[in-house]
This record gives sequence, structure tokens and C-alpha cells, in this order.
Amino acid sequence: MKKAVTLLQKMASGRAVLGLFVLTTAVYLAMLFYTIPKVASFAPGIALFDLSPTGYSHEHAVTLLESLGQEGRNVYLYQQLPVDFIYPGLFAVSNSLLLTWLFVKRFEANSKIFYLAMVPVLGGLFDYLENISIVRMIQSFPDISQELVATASTFTILKSAFITAFFVVLLLGVATLRKRELLAEERL
Repeated sequence: MKKAVTLLQKMASGRAVLGLFVLTTAVYLAMLFYTIPKVASFAPGIALFDLSPTGYSHEHAVTLLESLGQEGRNVYLYQQLPVDFIYPGLFAVSNSLLLTWLFVKRFEANSKIFYLAMVPVLGGLFDYLENISIVRMIQSFPDISQELVATASTFTILKSAFITAFFVVLLLGVATLRKRELLAEERL
């Protein structure tokens, strides 16, 4: 983990953070405004797996996949999920660099605070595991096991928890940096 933190510290620059932020946001917006609505149009009023931060039941999974129909499941599998296999890596790298870039401005290089830059990596990891589970559910439909849905739901909950934790760490990092700036201004 220390090697990963050291690598992030070397790579963290305003230019790298901005470039990856723009790319990550572009992929996210493609999902938000194109692929997710396209999948959702096949099952109006039923939350997609990706958009269920508190998880889902076996009954919900079966209802969703039935409602999507073959065409909707194909759109999920061949349009939404390929884009969603790009996003978690971008999310993990760009936001780990963002946190590292913020922390470098306030903390010593050997501070344990830099380990918090791994939070987005965990969010990305669980997003990948969620996506793999969704692929398995779609491919095994209509014979979806309770265990598969429970596993997928757990990955969705963990993804959501780590993404939320990232935003909390980011807000605290920005607040700490701003506090430091205000204190520096008062000394002048």
C-alpha cells in the first residue's frame, strides 16, 4: 500500500487531476444521460442494480430482469455494462489522485492520511465486482440463484459506501485546506 501511495504522490499534479477528472466525468455523463436511461426505458419505475445503493432482493432482481425483456437485457449487457467497465477504473485513479493532490498541499509525505486516497480504489473495485455480478445475473436469467443476487447486492452496497466515504473525505480535505488558507491569511 505504501508503494501505491508513493506512486500517487509522484503522479499527483493539477494537470493530471484535471485531465482525468474531465475524462471520468465524460464517461459518467455518457452513462447518466444515455446508457442508463436507455436500459431504464425497458423497465420504467424499477431501479436498476447500479442505482440501488441500499441493495436489492432476489425478487427485485427477477422482476427487473423480467421487465427488461430480452432486448433490455441486451442493452444492459452490451451497451451499459461495457461503459460501466471503463468508469470504475477512471473513478478510482482520478479521485485517488485528487485526494493525494489535496493532501500533498497540507500533510507531510509520510503521513498516514494518504492511505485515505485508497478509498476511491475500493469503490472502484466493488463497482467492478458489482458489474461482474450483474453480467452473471443477466446471463443466468431466468435461473438466478439467491446467492448470486445476495453477492451482487452486497457489492452494490459496498460500492455505494466507499463512494460516499470518498465524498466525505473529499469534503473534509477541501475544508482542511480552506481552513489552512484562512489561517495563513490571518497571519498576514
